[in-house]
Amino acid sequence: MNSAGAFYYPPGGQPYFAVAMPAPPYAPASASYPAATAVVPVQPLPTPYYSAAAAAAVPVQPLPAPCYAAAAFRMQPAPLPPPFRVHVRAVWADTLDAARRDMGYFAAHARCVAVKVHYPGVVFHAPVAGAGAGALAAEKHYATLKANTDALKPLQVGIAVCTDDGRVACWEFNLCDFDPAADQHAAGSLAHLQSRGLCCLEHRLRGIPMAELTALLRRSGLLGNRPGVSWITHAGAYHLAYLMKVIGGGKPLPGDVAGFLASLRRSLGEDVYDVATMAADCPNLPVGLEQIALSLRLPMPLSAHSLAGAGSVLALEAFLKLKPQVFRDNVARYRGVLQGLHSF
Repeated sequence: MNSAGAFYYPPGGQPYFAVAMPAPPYAPASASYPAATAVVPVQPLPTPYYSAAAAAAVPVQPLPAPCYAAAAFRMQPAPLPPPFRVHVRAVWADTLDAARRDMGYFAAHARCVAVKVHYPGVVFHAPVAGAGAGALAAEKHYATLKANTDALKPLQVGIAVCTDDGRVACWEFNLCDFDPAADQHAAGSLAHLQSRGLCCLEHRLRGIPMAELTALLRRSGLLGNRPGVSWITHAGAYHLAYLMKVIGGGKPLPGDVAGFLASLRRSLGEDVYDVATMAADCPNLPVGLEQIALSLRLPMPLSAHSLAGAGSVLALEAFLKLKPQVFRDNVARYRGVLQGLHSF
């Protein structure tokens, strides 16, 4: 036994720390205790006054049932923190260089890229009667899409990127090529965009020429058939058609559906998904993008106006929520399925 005030070390060596044990005030340091020599006898328990058979005959009363369901008592997982709101960066001619620098990291680490394009409406319409079915109907819809895309000029391109480490960024590129006094457009569609905050005069004065955006996208690292990178859109035939027009420098689209889809594969890869097509298989989800976002309780983007940039963020977040939570990551059947066109 250690003397008072000495350090105690457990068997096996000195520990990382030691504690001095002071002597108790009621016992001198030289105190000693004689060894116990007397053995205290153990008294036997008294014999019960009832027999074992009588005890076994007494029925056991069950415990009362709990007033709550067992499932409700199970430990529930802690709720996830609410997702953050994505800031939409409005890009004009005087901020294009900053956007070009910022996109480098996100393009190199991109896993999902969403796009939404605002354009001045539809001026050519598909014939209603005799549209046919299957490939013929798709070709007629594509002919209308091609006629509008070749004739009209895009106004905004929103691009949202999610990286492999979960970071999300969004750029809203405002273009200057469209002149409402000279270029074709649908008056109702343009008025709708203006009611949401789009200013044609500001676009003419501060916007980016489409040729500048073409060069930026071609050099960004986002394009090409990159394994593991998915492109997302909502009701995406027109959005992707205008994106291909921008990437192609304003050249006309290919002449048929097969050529258009082949150009998509070359520029964006195989993994292209349309959130509208996915939501159509969910009975409880509406059709519109903003209504889908409300149903999924997605956070609204941080943007001055709900235009192309905000739409690309909502399409991206809807896909990132639908894929694991609704479809359990099994979305292969939606790959390349665009509304009104054939699959890839």
